[in-house]
Amino acid sequence: MRVFAQKKKKSSTRTPAALKELLDEKVAQYNQPGFIEHDPVQIPHQYTKQQDIEIAALFAATLAWGQRITIINNCKRLLGWMDNDPHAFVLNHRERDLKPFLDFRHRTFNATDTLYFIEFLRWFYTHHHSLEEAFKVDPEEATIEKGLIRFRNLFFSLPDYPQRTKKHVATPERKSACKRLTMFLRWMVRQDNNGVDFGLWQSISPAQLISPCDVHVDRVARKLKLVTRKQTDWLTAVELTNTLRKFDNNDPVKYDFALFGLGLEKF
Repeated sequence: MRVFAQKKKKSSTRTPAALKELLDEKVAQYNQPGFIEHDPVQIPHQYTKQQDIEIAALFAATLAWGQRITIINNCKRLLGWMDNDPHAFVLNHRERDLKPFLDFRHRTFNATDTLYFIEFLRWFYTHHHSLEEAFKVDPEEATIEKGLIRFRNLFFSLPDYPQRTKKHVATPERKSACKRLTMFLRWMVRQDNNGVDFGLWQSISPAQLISPCDVHVDRVARKLKLVTRKQTDWLTAVELTNTLRKFDNNDPVKYDFALFGLGLEKF
């Protein structure tokens, strides 16, 4: 009787050094100006004034689900109705200026949500200089968790806010991975010489950021054994970030470029 040896499956496990080498290589590949053109981050890159960048980035991050070309086109349409001057628009618009927004829709984000975002931004920028103040977190905090909770509580502090809009502003208190807001915070906080992230905010440290954990990043992270939790929620995003801290404790979220890029490559 002939006995055939069973072919061993190739292990996807890499040594920590090999994994860091792969991730660093992909960060260098994707954290480049060329990344901007095809990503929603191109939307805030159309502006130079800090408040314009913040507002454009918040809308771009909030709408960042679905096909990237659709996200980008809908953001451009939305900001075009603001005369591509979003800070001045939210502060000075009149009721008749809001009429075009009644027809806006991006997936489940509709006119009601859009108009409330504009109303909140008008209220906020009437009282504050920068959205950074809405996400304030103690420097001693390990992560921006409390800043995200603070932002959502503030966002829905206006009277008669629409209940339906709550699903578009995530919070760790409801165990959400908060993937859009963590991406927004990456854009605002991370600072390097590569020109993708803005690094506008100084009160939050890059070390406090949590990795955005969308479906593509989650899939790659699991394949690389960076996370062990079965579900994808806030604790999964924290676990992923803690693993990435082993490769760069001061700037773990830079590896979002690598994980996202590997996802594009169908890794």
